[in-house]
Amino acid sequence: MDDLSATPDAPADLVIDGCAVVTVDAAGTEYADGWVTVRGNRIEAVGSGPAPPALRRLDGRGCLLTPGLVNTHHHLYQWITRGLAADDTLFEWLTTLYPVWSRIDEKSVGIAATGALVSLARTGCTTTADHHYVFPRGGGDLLAAEIGAAAEVGLRFHPTRGSMDLGRSQGGLPPDEVVESLDAILAASEQAVRAWHDPGFDAMVRVGLAPCSPFSVTADLMRESAALARELGVRLHTHLAETLDEQEYCLETFGCTPAQYMEQLGWTGPDVWYAHAVHLDDEAVAGLARTGTGVAHCPTSNGRLGAGIARTADLVAAGVPVGLGVDGAASNESSSMIEEPRNALLYARAAGGPRAMTVRGALELATMGGARVLGRAAEIGSIEPGKLADLALWRLDTAAHAGIADPVVALVLGAAPPLAALLVDGREVVRDGILRTVDEPAVGAAVAAAQAELVRG
Repeated sequence: MDDLSATPDAPADLVIDGCAVVTVDAAGTEYADGWVTVRGNRIEAVGSGPAPPALRRLDGRGCLLTPGLVNTHHHLYQWITRGLAADDTLFEWLTTLYPVWSRIDEKSVGIAATGALVSLARTGCTTTADHHYVFPRGGGDLLAAEIGAAAEVGLRFHPTRGSMDLGRSQGGLPPDEVVESLDAILAASEQAVRAWHDPGFDAMVRVGLAPCSPFSVTADLMRESAALARELGVRLHTHLAETLDEQEYCLETFGCTPAQYMEQLGWTGPDVWYAHAVHLDDEAVAGLARTGTGVAHCPTSNGRLGAGIARTADLVAAGVPVGLGVDGAASNESSSMIEEPRNALLYARAAGGPRAMTVRGALELATMGGARVLGRAAEIGSIEPGKLADLALWRLDTAAHAGIADPVVALVLGAAPPLAALLVDGREVVRDGILRTVDEPAVGAAVAAAQAELVRG
């Protein structure tokens, strides 16, 4: 890793001390009374006992310091379509919402993304992926709007240039007016990568390619997107095996399961991650493990849509890279990243018994698990010297957490705690529960107005 400073004996820029520290490193190192020093945008040191000097001190007494949470699947634009089709199946929900989404544009997407990113920051998220696949004609540069929103809020961002080219007239689910041609998609995908993707160690933006799902894209688009992504050196993402409807669609249309279809198309490997992956058989789990293909587990959204309970414990046991995701706000209205490890644990135990997942295993999914899925395990996901200073300081001295001796249990199983601070790339984004980068009331008002206009049509 790069040298952190030309004068390593000088005081660090910041020390966070007096707090419990859960590093989520490979050894599972924890400190009941610890400290972390930050120099620039990097973690310089972590330890316990008397804290070293620093130019600025953040008092962590009564708090737990963890790595920032990593969100591996989202649809930011959906923040302005929350609360709709609340009792529908996935396919019914999509059929209801596609016409609404066909009216989004650069302005509304920027507002939606800002609102969604604010929610993520307030719930401990420092890095988020996004899967944007609806590009109405004449809507403007929607990806640029999201990237601008992420820069304004201050989160590390992994947008994916999504796509759909299989409209209803060709046997797909989306209406024809929201799909694009193969050539237009590939040209826009390459342009997005060349304009925004940063492969550097401390990158704030990395772009991937993400055809939407087996029922909204052609096999040609899947193959061509994979070839382009590998030529450009970026990651691949798609929805897969989310519902039994999708399973039936793939069996009827392709004569195989969703996982088998992906393997036929070359969509496996350590540069690929699937959203949901709920309905997998043993062969599929083994295939993901063998190829290093990742999974974004979205327990809250899966419950909201009644999609089923993913085989998370089996995936982890097999060695599949697994992270957590809130999914789109239209199927997870709270979009609270800190709720995801709790729900992942509860669903895993509901399906597999009390030993299916531990509280620390759930926190690891939300941190290092997500870092692995996004290809950033060397940079984020744990508190270790040389890694990026993406940190969440949780206030656990509240009445809601009093009497829970284990701070990790309090964080994962207790009420969602307030944030004392959230640092992204060494920059303070949240302090004492208040977002420091944008005006939250103004964002809320803009979201309400944009949603009313969009739904009104």
